[in-house]
This record gives sequence, C-alpha cells and structure tokens, in this order.
Amino acid sequence: MTVTQLKDKARTLPLAPGVYIMRNKDDKVIYVGKAKKLKNRVSQYFQNTASHTPKTRLMVSKIDHFDVIVAASEFEALVLECSLIKRYLPKYNILLKDDKGYPYLRLNMKDAYPQITMVSKPDDDGAGYYGPYGSRGVTQDVMEAIRVTLKLPNCNRKFPADLSKGRPCLNYHLNQCAGWCQGKLTNEDYRLRMEQARQLLMGNYKAVAAEIRSQMLEASHELKFELAANLRDRLNAVESLSQKQLVTAGMQADTDVIGYGETETKACFTVLHFSGGNLLDKEYEIFSLPDDRIEAVSSLVKQFYISRGFAPKQVLLPFKMEDSELFAQFMQQEYGRKTRLHVPQRGENLKRVELASKNALEEAKRLTDKEERLSGTLQLLGKMLSIAPPKRMESFDISNISGTDIVASMVVFKDGKHHKSDYKRFKVEGLSGQDDYASMHQVVKRRFQHYVAGDKGFDEKPDLLLIDGGVNHANVALQALQELNLEIPIFGMVKDDRHRTRALVTPRGQEIRIDNQQSVFSLIGNIQEETHRFAITYHRQLRSKRLRYSALDNIAGIGPKRKQELLKQFKSLAGISQATLPELERILPKDAALSVYQYFHKEGEEHT
Repeated sequence: MTVTQLKDKARTLPLAPGVYIMRNKDDKVIYVGKAKKLKNRVSQYFQNTASHTPKTRLMVSKIDHFDVIVAASEFEALVLECSLIKRYLPKYNILLKDDKGYPYLRLNMKDAYPQITMVSKPDDDGAGYYGPYGSRGVTQDVMEAIRVTLKLPNCNRKFPADLSKGRPCLNYHLNQCAGWCQGKLTNEDYRLRMEQARQLLMGNYKAVAAEIRSQMLEASHELKFELAANLRDRLNAVESLSQKQLVTAGMQADTDVIGYGETETKACFTVLHFSGGNLLDKEYEIFSLPDDRIEAVSSLVKQFYISRGFAPKQVLLPFKMEDSELFAQFMQQEYGRKTRLHVPQRGENLKRVELASKNALEEAKRLTDKEERLSGTLQLLGKMLSIAPPKRMESFDISNISGTDIVASMVVFKDGKHHKSDYKRFKVEGLSGQDDYASMHQVVKRRFQHYVAGDKGFDEKPDLLLIDGGVNHANVALQALQELNLEIPIFGMVKDDRHRTRALVTPRGQEIRIDNQQSVFSLIGNIQEETHRFAITYHRQLRSKRLRYSALDNIAGIGPKRKQELLKQFKSLAGISQATLPELERILPKDAALSVYQYFHKEGEEHT
C-alpha cells in the first residue's frame, strides 16, 4: 500500500481499544503496538511523518500493510500486545534478548546415583524441581555451593558405570569432591549426601546441620577422629552456606527496582532484586538508543515479568508507566500475587531507583566505545540544530589587545576530533582600531573566497560553522557567506558567566541550549577552547615578535640582518640583554656590539 492508502485505511478504524500489527512487503511482522483508540493511534504514523524521529520514519517507510485486533478492554489489549510481541519478536519493538525465564534445579532421587542439574522449567517426570533462584549465574552459584559443601561430583563420569575407572580429577585434589569415582565410598553414603542436598535446596539448613552434627558426635565417640574432623568441616560449610544461600536466592526478592541509563549510542535497562532491604542480584539488558525511553522501559518491564513467570510485592520505576495499573492487574491474574508498580519521590526507595539507574549507566558506558560516543554526540548535535550530523566543523575566533595585532583562528574538527593539519590563522588587514564584527566578516569571507577559487587547503566545505560570540558575530559571518552565494549552517557560541559555551545561537537570535546535554556541551566547549587557544597563541607570537624587533630598532647600527643574527644566537630579547660584550663581539662588529651592550646596560634602565 502507498502512504495515502495506509492513511485512508487508518481513518476507517474504530475508536476502540486494541492491538495493531505492522507488516512489511514480505508480510513479516515488524511492529506490534497497543492503543486505547485504534483510529487515533494508527493514523498518527501516517500523518506529518517529518515530525517523527529517524527510527520511526524508517519503520513507517517499511510498512506495506497492517492488521488490527479490536479488544473488549484496555486490559485485554495489553495482554494481547504482550503475547504477540513474544510470539513475533518484531524488529522495531524493543526486545529482551534473554526471555527464557529463570532456570530451576532438578534432582531425581529415584536414580541410583542422583545428580543436580539446571533446567529451564519443571517437567512432570517425578523429579524434584527447586527454584527458580534468579539469573542463570545465580542458579549456577547455588548449585556449585551445595556441591562443594557436600563434596559431590562435578564431572562427566557416569555412575555406577565409571566407578573405579581412571584417576580422580582436580576437584578431588582441591578437596572439593570426596572422590566417588574411586569406588571406595558406598552408594548409601552418596544417597545420604544427595538427600542432604535436597534438604538444603528446600531451605532446611537446620535439619541438615543437626544430622551432620549427630554423625560427627557419633564418629567422635567411636574414636573415628578423621571422620569426625571431615564431618566438622562439612558442618561448618553447611552453616556458612545457609547465610550465602539467603543472599543469593534472587527469587526471594520482595522488591524489584528498575533502572535506566543511556550513553550517546546505547541504553541499558537494569533490574535490582532486593529482599528485606538486602541487594540480592542484578540483571540488565543493553539495546540501541530508543526514540522514547519511557515507552522502552514500559515495554521491557512487561516482557521481563511475563518471561520470568513471577511477580514481587513491589516494582519501583524510574518513570511512570502509562498502563502500570493494567499491568499490575495482569500480573495478579497470572501469578496470584498483587504487585504495586510505582515511582518513588523520596526516601530509601528513591535512592534504590537512583542506584539502579547508576548501574544501568555504568553498563551502557562500559559497552560504548569512544568512536560510538563521538558518533552519537554528532547525531545528537545534528538533531538539536535540525541539520545532518556534521562531519566537518570549522570554528572562528578573533584575538587582539587594544586593536593591535588583530588575528583570527580557524580550527577544524572532523568526526568530532581535532584535525590540526587543516587549522588556519589569519592577520586581519586594513582595520584601524578594535572592531570584532568587521574582523570576523573579513576573515570568514577570505576563508570562503579561497574555497570558491578552489585553493588547496581551503577546498573542503564544512557542514557547520561555529563563531565565537553571540548573535551579532553569527550575523556578520552569515553576511560574508551571502556575499559569496554560499549556504552553510552558522551558529554563534554563547558563553555563561564562567566562560563556558552554554548555548548556540542562530543569526536570527534563536538560542539552543546545550548545557543540558553533557556530551554535546563537552564537545562544543572543547571546540571553543581550542579555537580561543589557537587564536591567542598566534596573537602572542605576533606581539612578541613585534616587541622584540621594536626594541632592537632603537639601537644604532642594528638593521634587519643583524637582528636576525642576534635572535638566532641568543634566542630572545632577554638572552641578548644578558649577553656579555665579548659574546656580542663574536657575532657583531665591535662598534655595533658596544651599542647593543650599552643599550641594555644603561644605569637604572631595564629592557624586556
């Protein structure tokens, strides 16, 4: 369908809740969304597409046709949306990559040599299933802790077939396994320890500890001191395990805290699990920068709890979900537990959300390299200025003191980085007195006259001009370009009272704040500082040179050639002033050397 046809079809939709399914020309689902009023929501996609974000425009350009499913209520639409996203995994929906849910630990005591294994979900096979404990890493930790505590095997050998075959593995030598493969321990002892493992998985730490303590005392009474010592070590391990188990059991969480953080190119969704005020575990998802962070977090929250199959007592959010009450109703229906979803405004809960968001930001930073950050910053800068991301930026500044030695600098940034080989500096010509506006006009015009002429070193056209100063400076730069029939985006760099660029301003006076976007603020500040540094350095060089030469002009017998010789030999005016007469006579005739020496050694005078 054409955009017009899609728009016409959208206008025929009912003002009813439901779900819309966008498909491409291959009939593949590329986006699923929910709406309170289908007609209004779907029509928005095909009206005023210029106002859409780049990602939304791209998605709309791929839509060939769409379907809708009218729902009886908003709640029914929410449930349907979640189900269809999970079913189709549409390209333009923000998706959880790990939607497998939490794993369980399986133990079948009917086996001759039972083993603890990790599985995705319980099965109706007569085995015992324990958990879920949280993420796969947490579940692995629980299984490993129990194995080491009871010195159970963790190898690929199959018992009883592999008993008494081969040497024991490294775990035996590390005292992490009792060496069951050697066949010296009985099946009864193996099953006893597996029963203790089952009791630990059920949380019966005290019962297991009491049983081991009883065995230890019995061994001691029978003077089996080595066995008693081993049982004592196992008892200590069980008692310490109970503490660890409580801390790592992620599914014991009564509070989940959602965090969100983003860099220039990546975003992160984080869930911190708390129980009784203690942090148990962290899970996170990295994805590309979304058009709407609130919509992204809302979508991920839904997917997270649907795929995990559980609901805590409360979920703390960084910002309000539009349909949080509906989703809480959904979780109560699914899991039989009422969950409160809310955005804390103060106190300990707010601190937890801030902690979760800090974790999210750190994960996003960790996975965003320098090149991506620069690219993302340029994308953001282009969006803020309503231009294409600028690959080449040129910045101009004027430097003078009391109208003397007026100079200008032009620094170049390519792909967000200094490009010093393209830097240029100009001496302002034909101006008497200080006139920054006339100076800026002259310098910008001279730079682009070279461009028009195709002169080497000036033949690249920038994507953006940044002018040190406000709206008037930007205006004179614009006039210079107009005189040459050139069009290039121009912005003045407006400083705050701490001499930092707080905003960019158009020649018409429209200000665009940048101090609320840290990456852009840092980039523009870097450009402004570099432009000023390059200008002031050139100005100081010219002024120093002029002062050096004017001082030597006052000495009889010292012309241009002898000035050069003196500066070459003694490096500076200070060096010449400190030279002895014999040193001066080595490069000058005696009368000229004496004139120089006497000039700098007149009683009561200093020359610098």
